[in-house]
Amino acid sequence: MKRYLSIWFPNLLCDYLAFKKPELKGTVYVFTRSERGRIMISAASREAENQGIFANMVLADAKAVVPDILAFDDQEGFAKKLLTRIAKWGIRFSPFVAIQEPDGIILDSYGCSHLWGGEEGYLKHILDKLTESGYGCRGSISDTIGTSWAIARFGKKAPIIAPAQQYNAILNLPPVALRVEEATYQKLHKLGLDKIGKFIQMPRSVLRRRFGNDFILRLGQILGTEEETITPVIVVAPYEERLPCLEPIRTKPAIEIAIEKLLESLCARLATEGLGIRSAELRGYRLDGQMTQTRIGTNRSTHEVKHLFKLFELKIALIEPALGIELFILTATKTEPVYLHQEKLWSAKPGLADDNLAKLLDRLAGKIGPQAIKRYIPQANHWPERCLRPALSLEEKTEIKWQKANPRPSELLNRPVPVQVTAPIPDYPPMNFRYREELHIVRKADGPERIEREWWMEPGEHRDYYILEDDRGRRYWVFRSGHYDEEKSAWFLHGFFA
Repeated sequence: MKRYLSIWFPNLLCDYLAFKKPELKGTVYVFTRSERGRIMISAASREAENQGIFANMVLADAKAVVPDILAFDDQEGFAKKLLTRIAKWGIRFSPFVAIQEPDGIILDSYGCSHLWGGEEGYLKHILDKLTESGYGCRGSISDTIGTSWAIARFGKKAPIIAPAQQYNAILNLPPVALRVEEATYQKLHKLGLDKIGKFIQMPRSVLRRRFGNDFILRLGQILGTEEETITPVIVVAPYEERLPCLEPIRTKPAIEIAIEKLLESLCARLATEGLGIRSAELRGYRLDGQMTQTRIGTNRSTHEVKHLFKLFELKIALIEPALGIELFILTATKTEPVYLHQEKLWSAKPGLADDNLAKLLDRLAGKIGPQAIKRYIPQANHWPERCLRPALSLEEKTEIKWQKANPRPSELLNRPVPVQVTAPIPDYPPMNFRYREELHIVRKADGPERIEREWWMEPGEHRDYYILEDDRGRRYWVFRSGHYDEEKSAWFLHGFFA
């Protein structure tokens, strides 16, 4: 069974502006738009409505009533952005929240209301929060999206419709509550069908012939005989857990308990499907309307609660609860299958398959950042800048073997650095070179190793590489670009050996 909460903002733009600019309280102001060469009113404040000024009225006519009326430009798309912002705020009350243009939002409230003591407490709490933010609003809960929308805007009795009672709830509502086009509404009005109850019992074939298929669809949606869905502003991840708090949480021990409970629920789900977490995000929705979030990542997929909790524990200091957090949401943003490694009894060196190594790297990444830890694997390229790449995980392997014929430096510079070199000609190794204002006297040298440029990828000269050891035992990887030429030859430092 589904339950939907629809919230209507009859004066959305004006309420937002009045909250942002308290000095407008008590003044007559409107939002305007340009339409067919005329300036029309798109929204009017309550004070303006009390003076007889309403939406879709020409601004010139409004000024004839109130000469000193304030007019603000209605920016295209601003109402939708405002509704989207409110809908994202509403995620703390339901994982599925969508906008209902031009003046409302809809929440899938099934399974959520009991956390606030029932649907009455749930509806009152949300409307009170919105009222505190300056919005005038009305809400309704029922089995269908159409009924909730209609009761929120046209209902005059109880806003909460009991399950399976939408038929009786809409009988006294006007036909516009069906969300039909204005032409259809005008046709119904001319026929004297000013209430839904006057035509709801008519044969559907008669109604379809007079008012079209769209009218029948809307009638079926409000009654629940036709399916209608919502498109949430944020698509809920398949692996996500929510933890509403009875009291706002502000202390570190309470946050730790919340994280542990969320991990236990999420990891239990993942374990049954043979999956583990590679990255996860924890979001906390605060009383002041702000959201705090933190992320963790793992080098190997895991659903071990104890290990994942230690990673989040390193991030707790970054969580700012302010007045208190009322909802926690834990999302597994990336999951992968968990492969259990079979250790060999005769080998004491499991290497990269060692779980303890993966856990250590995860904790180090949590302290110093994941960008500080890298693992590289070889690529099928001879050019030094393209001969290796970062591995995506500890499990990633390649059939390409590391180049062993000639040693490579343990640290390769992102871009070769020019150096001043003194060298005999034509192909003798350097006698000395100057790097960062320091003169290095070469005691030992090996080379050259010629590496041709991959001409099908980019033009340029080949390189002649030398391994140089200076008088202090430090070893460098230096190359000359192209053949020796007294005017054109250039030398570069490309890496350092351990």
